[in-house]
Amino acid sequence: MAERLKVTLCRSLIGRPIGQRKVALSLGLRRVGAARVHALTPALRGALRRVEHLVSIQEVSDEPSR
Repeated sequence: MAERLKVTLCRSLIGRPIGQRKVALSLGLRRVGAARVHALTPALRGALRRVEHLVSIQEVSDEPSR
């Protein structure tokens, strides 16, 4: 499993419960299409489980791109 994940917000936060909105905002996902790279931690896994229906998740290699 990768040690870093790219998380992209794919669905709108409009009409979602406040808890899901707060989790998405804490991940740095403010609008649809926004993406952030996070280190894989137990806290991140828990947050992603709460909003997994709103985001897409990709593994990111740790190698620098050329």
